[in-house]
Amino acid sequence: MFDDATIVVYQAYPPAIADAALAAGTFVPPFKRERMTWIKPSFLWMMYRSGWATKPGQERVLAVRITRAGFEEALATSCLSHFDRSVYDDAAAWTTRKRQSEVRVQWDPERTSSGGPLPHRSLQVGLSGSAVSAYIDEWIVGIDDVNEQVRHLRDLLRSDPDAVAAMLPPEGAYPLPDDVAQVIGATPTPVATR
Repeated sequence: MFDDATIVVYQAYPPAIADAALAAGTFVPPFKRERMTWIKPSFLWMMYRSGWATKPGQERVLAVRITRAGFEEALATSCLSHFDRSVYDDAAAWTTRKRQSEVRVQWDPERTSSGGPLPHRSLQVGLSGSAVSAYIDEWIVGIDDVNEQVRHLRDLLRSDPDAVAAMLPPEGAYPLPDDVAQVIGATPTPVATR
């Protein structure tokens, strides 16, 4: 979900980290800046990863609204988590980029509400070092607790799976600048997911 200035990414944490972040409007201890933190623009991928907020340490799902400028800055300075010949000239170029970058990008199959893979991929962005500080101190515009919505959808998934699709947050193809799309190996014309 995005607008002209911001994009929503999702993260799942234990209650202590989520409660502190919600109170402060950004991430504060017990969140650890020195660890890599992964942000996910796909709600359903976050549900898949967190088991609909049931996995230990991922019981609280947060919707974090960040600036598009910050998001695109992270992507522009990123390195793919795996070597890809269509993005890097050779493995040595990828290794050099990986050493220099504090941002990792990983593409995984997007998921259905029941967790099955879809034919298109979903982006995950790992932030470390100064990228974590920029995320926390500059890019975050707001944080919302979406656990009530997650619980409701999780319960509905058991009783009426078809109804879940209509209640998911609206998402679609994000309009990346061409140079950023090239850095992360995105397709030139991504397919909208919802």
